[in-house]
Amino acid sequence: MTALVLDGKQLASQIETQLATRVAAIKARSGRTPILATILVGGDPASATYVKMKGNACQRVGMESMKVELPESTTTEELLAAIARLNANPDVHGILLQHPVPHQIDERACFDAIELAKDVDGVTCLGFGRMSMGEVAYGSATPAGIMTLLRSYNIPLSGKHAVVVGRSPILGKPMALMLLAADCTVTVCHSRTQNLPDFIRQADIVIGAVGKPGFIKGEWIKDGAVVVDAGYHPGGVGDIELSAVKDRASAWTPVPGGVGPMTICTLITQTVEAGEKLIG
Repeated sequence: MTALVLDGKQLASQIETQLATRVAAIKARSGRTPILATILVGGDPASATYVKMKGNACQRVGMESMKVELPESTTTEELLAAIARLNANPDVHGILLQHPVPHQIDERACFDAIELAKDVDGVTCLGFGRMSMGEVAYGSATPAGIMTLLRSYNIPLSGKHAVVVGRSPILGKPMALMLLAADCTVTVCHSRTQNLPDFIRQADIVIGAVGKPGFIKGEWIKDGAVVVDAGYHPGGVGDIELSAVKDRASAWTPVPGGVGPMTICTLITQTVEAGEKLIG
């Protein structure tokens, strides 16, 4: 079987070309530029790298980014104040709070302080609730990016059995609801699911989102399944044992180069959409 490689890097590049045209149109009619504000609390090197990558993506499409860097000792109240200033700033069209924040901060309270119209990373409870009800909201960036990837490669979804392994509030749970909205039959599993291999063997579509390297074994996945690995760990490995399934899957995402580029692309896409709405 020749499997289809779901190349997120290539697709993201194509979408960025389209976004650059939209950003240029905003500038031409308003004289203003969509701006994504990124908030980085503390000095975690991986988080700093992710924020830099998002800033670079803004530059590629002609947007601007505003970097807010706060010390490791920042309190919840100080972070809430910084978010409030960005909410009130008419020149900021999207707000990203880089996850995770230091342990002393109430991350959920800070996520939910982001104004819905600027929640381009799809992290607020209000945005999640609206999305789950089929109302207008920006989707959580990684699952929304996966949906774009699947649809762009014409992967059949309606009526298929999708198994999502992972239940995090910004990946596993919204992923399950997005697939459900696309008429999949969805099973949500996690690290404590009993008889996990039995569930995965039933899947037409497997989404690895559990956050543990190599947790999902290739032998558990049936021939012809669509395999999406949303994990990324040191050494360039994901949540799924891809080496054991590449020749048996009908389609699969590489790690890196699959889901990761689509996450950033979705964030930028939703910031452009927010700019179009807020600038007018």
